[in-house]
Amino acid sequence: MAETTVAQWSYKGFDHAGKNVKGIVDAPSESNALQLLRSRGVTPTEVVAKAEGTGLNREIHIEFLERGPKLKDLAIMTRQLATMVGAGVSILRALSIVESQTDNRKLKQTLVEVTAMVEGGQAFSDALEEFPLVIPPIMVHLIRAGEAGGFLDRSLLMVADNFEAETKLRSKVKAALTYPIVVLFVALGAVALMLIFIVPVFEKMFADLGSSLPAPTQLLVNLSHAMPIVLPILAVLGVAFAIWWGRNKNTLAVRRFLDPIKLRVPVFGKLNSKIALTRFSRNFATMLASGVPILQSLAIVGSTAGNQVISDALEGVQEQVRQGRRIGESLASEPVFPEMLVQMVGIGEESGAIDNMLEKAAAFYDDEVETMSSQLTAMLEPLMIVFMGALLGFMIVALYMPMFMMFQAIQNM
Repeated sequence: MAETTVAQWSYKGFDHAGKNVKGIVDAPSESNALQLLRSRGVTPTEVVAKAEGTGLNREIHIEFLERGPKLKDLAIMTRQLATMVGAGVSILRALSIVESQTDNRKLKQTLVEVTAMVEGGQAFSDALEEFPLVIPPIMVHLIRAGEAGGFLDRSLLMVADNFEAETKLRSKVKAALTYPIVVLFVALGAVALMLIFIVPVFEKMFADLGSSLPAPTQLLVNLSHAMPIVLPILAVLGVAFAIWWGRNKNTLAVRRFLDPIKLRVPVFGKLNSKIALTRFSRNFATMLASGVPILQSLAIVGSTAGNQVISDALEGVQEQVRQGRRIGESLASEPVFPEMLVQMVGIGEESGAIDNMLEKAAAFYDDEVETMSSQLTAMLEPLMIVFMGALLGFMIVALYMPMFMMFQAIQNM
């Protein structure tokens, strides 16, 4: 799809109460700007293209530095749309209202273009599908199911609930990992500062003593000499890795290498497994409750689980279901899915309430993630304190060791 250029238009007019209004609206063309204003209840008397500023007044946008919308932004947007559509507001007017209240630039531009496409006769879900870097595929398919079944407001609510649950899940994991990561960086920073500023002072003092240094002290001196060379190299390598990681972290080769490791690493492996199973269960339940066909749902939830091992396993499950096997039996053939989940899915198939059983499984794994995150935080806090104390303690002892040896030699004289 060719990218639509969105411009800013200054307008003057009056609202439905006859009050004079003016402002700026984003739209691909003047006609789109007029339609957008009318959908907001504004009767425009003047619409002109807003001139770009110059010098310090010019607004600068660097494309690759612009932040895309978070799941929280998408959840708020879809909940607002669901409320307005459920109240009888047309989807065009609802989109224009939500666009005017959106702060994220990429999401705002996407909504402007989606509104223009819907005005041109395209289905809402088809328009959203044109922006895969902004709109997740699960949102597109849930909205498409709502359009086909005549329950767009309910499908939008399902999207909002799903995104809010995912946001809470991510918050739990971040809360568990923030403290140890911060402590680790503080410890490394303290070590670097000591090597750069404190060790050279002691080295000069040790040189005046004229005796050989103990091995731990000599190690610190050697590291101090290497820091002016090592630090710039590490900084360059860190920036290069960050750029490479940002471009390649979602490639198939990288995910197939790292994702199996994520599930096997001690302590964190179980946590990563529970997170992936939570996402799979919740997304699968949401898709089935919205009326999306099972095979299509399996194809979509594989990409939303966040782990390539589960994604590859679901491809095999999808193929078995296509051949006529039941979902529970197909899941049982893949070792990545635990027995409890398999049994719950099998019971759901027998009772005709597979979506409800998957929701219960998602709630169970969500509680497991919360419990493991709390336990992980409680376990890592003392470990990181001990690590930091041992590291700094070693450096202090190594620095003062020559003095202790000198005092002992004096006493023995």
